[in-house]
Amino acid sequence: QVQLVESGGGLVQAGGSLRLSCAASGHTFSNYAMGWFRQAPGKGRELVAAINWSTFYEGSVKGRVTISRDNAKNTVYLQMNSLKPEDTAVYYCAADSHRLYQSVYYYSMERTYDYWGQGTQVTVSS
Repeated sequence: QVQLVESGGGLVQAGGSLRLSCAASGHTFSNYAMGWFRQAPGKGRELVAAINWSTFYEGSVKGRVTISRDNAKNTVYLQMNSLKPEDTAVYYCAADSHRLYQSVYYYSMERTYDYWGQGTQVTVSS
């Protein structure tokens, strides 16, 4: 059974930084592409960033967010800087076992992913 557990969320002031972590277990981590999504109140879930052999970023966070992975630790990270109140959301990590395409569009689709974590809340105060 694949498990994804996010951590690192919390309350931060606008302009601050957070690093989210997603620890994976139950599969060969390096064989999976990983994505970070977020869901703000009243909105659908949207891609923030994904990583396979390359990295992919959604437009509004590009330049403020960095996705990285440590295959030895079975962990994917999301470093977020210059946070804005509109970044407030629940952040989810997800795993894709198929890795069919190398595009933002492919990784932006929820159906791309086989497994999801439970999410971690990020709240940015103004």
